[in-house]
Amino acid sequence: MRRKTLALVAAGAGTVLALAACGNNSGGGAAGGSSNGASAGGGPKVGVILPDTKSSARWESFDKPLLQQAMQAAGVDADIQNAQGDPQKFATLADGMIQRGVKVLMIVNLSSEGGAAVEKKAQAAGIPTIDYDRLTLGGTADYYVSFDNVKVGHLQGQGLVDCLSAKNAPKGANIIEIEGSPTDNNATLFHQGQEQVLKPKYDSGDYKLVQSQPVDQWDNQKGGQLFEQILTSNGGKVDGVVAANDGLSLAVITVLQKNGLNGKVPVTGQDATVDGLKALLRGDQCVNVFKPIKQEAEAAAKIAIALAKGDRSAADQVAKASSHDPQGNRDVKSVLLDPIMIKKQDVKQVIDSGEVKASDVCSGDVAQLCQAAGIPAS
Repeated sequence: MRRKTLALVAAGAGTVLALAACGNNSGGGAAGGSSNGASAGGGPKVGVILPDTKSSARWESFDKPLLQQAMQAAGVDADIQNAQGDPQKFATLADGMIQRGVKVLMIVNLSSEGGAAVEKKAQAAGIPTIDYDRLTLGGTADYYVSFDNVKVGHLQGQGLVDCLSAKNAPKGANIIEIEGSPTDNNATLFHQGQEQVLKPKYDSGDYKLVQSQPVDQWDNQKGGQLFEQILTSNGGKVDGVVAANDGLSLAVITVLQKNGLNGKVPVTGQDATVDGLKALLRGDQCVNVFKPIKQEAEAAAKIAIALAKGDRSAADQVAKASSHDPQGNRDVKSVLLDPIMIKKQDVKQVIDSGEVKASDVCSGDVAQLCQAAGIPAS
């Protein structure tokens, strides 16, 4: 079992559940409530709490149907609900699932503090827990399923360097960093990976860090406002922007459009959402990081199914990596998948994977751009 104390180690944990890709990353779906189409009684119950519908389109459009389909196929009764970014609702949903006697509880925490409180209650009730996508620092999760999130940030940083080099950016290029929520450990890891690449550039004077700004709760609107304030205070000067995910990236691009800078200033993204891929094709976004959500959902579902059926050894066979929780001073059995850097020429790779539909991406003004990129309309 491999281990790394803060920068999580990538482990290519292949999974074998065959799922047909469903849904798309184009926008938020149903808001909370019980999952539709879950196994109609009889099977063991698994509770899943997703974080929100605003920070990213992925949770309702992609993670939810993939998790639901995998568990239903295995005869497991999945109750998948969404906390809508509300810590109180997150706690209430968890309490209800624990009281109803779920066999497994899978969470995407809104904060480590809130996630740890829920996991402590589940542990007291004898219910194993899975941290999905975000590690709960100081928590008691039995398993953790995610991507190598330091590598995600590293790819963003390297992608920005590549884009700036292609544009012959001047020495001392002005860089603004719009980071994720400080309550999300993933945001910390993304920034850590970015700094592996960018800090030497700042130290050498090749780039100038104007400001690194976290955005509470991944609030895209707030992120756009903060970026605009930073840009204005810097006299409208910016040569490159690190945006931690597609939601923040699109908010930044909106501000750049207002100032006639879109397409001129490289911007990073993450999640390869439909709108993020459109921005890549338009040239408004320079680089994205694709995390094959199907792999993540399959691995998490496989662990949950094994635990629901009382087979911890089967769960251990999936989670062969290890992640260190420095706050809890413990190691968590993990699945850590590899993210992929994508640029304009790689959009077809994402569509060919089945993660998003060509028909969703190649609409409106992007249709001809898809044709030029060799992407079929459907």
